[in-house]
Amino acid sequence: MSAVLDALDAWGRRGDRIALATVVETKKSAPQPAGTKMAVNEAGDVVGAVSGGCVEGAVVEVAESVIDGAQARLLHYGIADSDAWDVGLPCGGEISIWVEPYEPSGLQLRFSEHSISGTRAAVVTAVAGGPVLGAKLLVTPDAQPSGSLGDPELDAAALSLATDAMWSEHSQLVEHEGATLFIDVSAPRPSLIIVGAVDFAAQLAEVAKLADWRPFIVDPRARFATPERFPAAERVLVSWPQEAFAELEIDRATAIAVLTHDPKLDDAALSAALASDAGYIGAMGSRRAQAIRRERLVVAGVDPDQLDRVSAPIGLDLGALTAAETALSIMSEIIAVRRGHSGGRLIEARGRIHEAVSV
Repeated sequence: MSAVLDALDAWGRRGDRIALATVVETKKSAPQPAGTKMAVNEAGDVVGAVSGGCVEGAVVEVAESVIDGAQARLLHYGIADSDAWDVGLPCGGEISIWVEPYEPSGLQLRFSEHSISGTRAAVVTAVAGGPVLGAKLLVTPDAQPSGSLGDPELDAAALSLATDAMWSEHSQLVEHEGATLFIDVSAPRPSLIIVGAVDFAAQLAEVAKLADWRPFIVDPRARFATPERFPAAERVLVSWPQEAFAELEIDRATAIAVLTHDPKLDDAALSAALASDAGYIGAMGSRRAQAIRRERLVVAGVDPDQLDRVSAPIGLDLGALTAAETALSIMSEIIAVRRGHSGGRLIEARGRIHEAVSV
């Protein structure tokens, strides 16, 4: 993805005419997820890929026609099971690709800048059925939307859909009253705030980093909260949770894991976490310890209904014994909650195994 964005930037600065192909929908086990991009310039240079190699040639031909002035197009391809192994796609599949001219200015450039910097944004494109084919609406968390799809009611619906997609970090194709809209999402790596500079925290930070999360360690005890003990952490904050949380700017994509076993720290961390927008809050401890902690927090004025947001005991039931296994259990639950899954065994699951995700 970064190679495509770099090419768009370089070609745009040079004044090239460019076409951009984006995967907007997949079915079954198509080789690239929604949001994957391929760029083509007027010299015939190609960067990126939209499949395992089976449809690139056809997409490049369409892209070249778009560069020459043809209208943007929504393409659909089915990959036969007999061809699946040749393109690295054992299950076959279907893929839809939007091919449009790329303008190195305006909303396309602004969304590319969000993608390059890893900041949160969503751009909605009318790919079929809307008042204006190819029209765009750019949505960010802290500003008014930019652009228009050509109809105020459609803009309002797109704003709501884009806001949800922006926080779920899921690029997707949606239908709304006859219009087909593709919502492309840019997002930073999600943050995991680990409260408690304990051995479990070091292992959890390692697992979180491996899963491409940004782990932070929070503990006011300077003797324990040292960067040397937590090499995988983005930062180690020697401060009380309320102060650290304010500094880290928690949002709906943030997970908080409380691991201290110290009532003073546990209660302070959970009270601050429940006052935040964190999408996941978990706390370590036995069921008896959880019940006692709950009583303390209610007495301290925490709304009992709010306490239902806390996953406690934290983690999935993996039968974990070691610190590393416990870290895997905790991170597995965080990912499952983030994706809206229960975390059960795949052999017992029904429906699609792999969700389409943005990249």
